[in-house]
Amino acid sequence: MNKLCIFIGMTLFSWVGWWVGSKVGMMTAFVLSGIGSLLGVYVGWRINRDYLG
Repeated sequence: MNKLCIFIGMTLFSWVGWWVGSKVGMMTAFVLSGIGSLLGVYVGWRINRDYLG
């Protein structure tokens, strides 16, 4: 379940980062997508640990 939560969090936060960054430019979208992925891993891990574990 941990990997699934991390995958979903990473995908969603990465998509939001790309969506926000694409309004500025391609490089900004790429950077914000990477930051969003890292944040999504953390959020997915915390959700699994705090609510499902």
